Amino acid sequence: MGLGIGRRSEVEGQGERAFAAEVERLRLAGVPGESGRLRELFDFLAGRGADAGSVSQAEIAEQVFGQTDTEGDDATVRVYIHRLRKRLEDFYAGEGDRLGEPRLAIPAGTYALRLQDGAAESEEPEPGGPVMLPRRKMLLPLLGVLGLALAGGGFLAGRIQSESAEAPPANALWQPFLDSQRPTLIVLGDYYIFGEIDPVRPEDGRLIRDFRVNSPTDLVRMQDLDPQHFDNAEDVGLNYLPFSAAYGMQEIVPVLARGGRQVSILSASQLEPDMLNYFDIVYIGLFSGMHLLEDVNFMNSNFQLGESYDELIDIGSGKNYISEEARRLASPAYYRDYGYIARFRAPSGALVAVIAGARDTGLRGVAPLATALPLAPELEEPSSKGAAFEALYQITGQQGADLSEKLLAVQERP
Repeated sequence: MGLGIGRRSEVEGQGERAFAAEVERLRLAGVPGESGRLRELFDFLAGRGADAGSVSQAEIAEQVFGQTDTEGDDATVRVYIHRLRKRLEDFYAGEGDRLGEPRLAIPAGTYALRLQDGAAESEEPEPGGPVMLPRRKMLLPLLGVLGLALAGGGFLAGRIQSESAEAPPANALWQPFLDSQRPTLIVLGDYYIFGEIDPVRPEDGRLIRDFRVNSPTDLVRMQDLDPQHFDNAEDVGLNYLPFSAAYGMQEIVPVLARGGRQVSILSASQLEPDMLNYFDIVYIGLFSGMHLLEDVNFMNSNFQLGESYDELIDIGSGKNYISEEARRLASPAYYRDYGYIARFRAPSGALVAVIAGARDTGLRGVAPLATALPLAPELEEPSSKGAAFEALYQITGQQGADLSEKLLAVQERP
């Protein structure tokens, strides 16, 4: 019996050493960063050892983020766990892969760092966490998920990979993404929802979308700035995607995933600036859901947003383009909406494409134009020569249906 215990101790010791060696390898590779919350979270989990049990959200919130009053579900912890898990996956999917050797992972459903066999993959989502989309050969299951108006857990994230020989060829707009050495990240425009709960009559609670509040952090800030109006506000871990995003995905994803190329998906509210150092970015959504990418796109654009996200202004001519969808959607009258296509290089070197609409009709109408074969001559020329450009379309709609499109402008970006 003593011999058995000795052998078990030796095996456990080897496991701890392998775990520590891999932790150090990832630190040297800069996977969790040199400093910041993500590095602190990595060091905290690594310091608990190879066989430590899953830690609670409350303990992470206190030990890593200094939030001593956190109880129950904590969106900040879930977001950072997701980001760290994604960093690990991306590292091992690229330069960190060592032919099936053990790798560090944060298994779904746990808050612990584990050394796993290189072939191990988990597709079960963690309770209350991100919706992880496993690799698929077909796009339809993905669109079934995106068709939901509400996505719980704070964000939508995942990966898809098409191995279908039926994938459409890429036109000149998308070919640079397939030729790029960077992985492609599709960013979906989303919206943060918080709850307002009356402590006396909780059954009268309601869900609120406020454009000033785009994250749990924003909600806390507004509670400090305006306690009278936000006193009963609560984070309920809820974001939503406009249904038109599914139509955009249906057109664009098969092209980008052609030939088995893996495409990652993230909501715009979870995009961080440093991600533009590692990914090429494709935005699909409405102008109002761009978050960080709003500044990235309109920093060097011929257009600017007006007083609302329904209004786009041509800086050179001063002409205003205002969506009519909100006022006429419920009637049989025709109305005008606007769709937007852009492609450019960010200062980080990331190739960025934006497929956006002022409202849903605009996005539904413009997405097929971006993937058309042949590409419209007005888009073919700047796309083929690699220029930074943007195009604006007027989409005629009726009760949500996109009926026709008209090109209003194609311009090289400054």
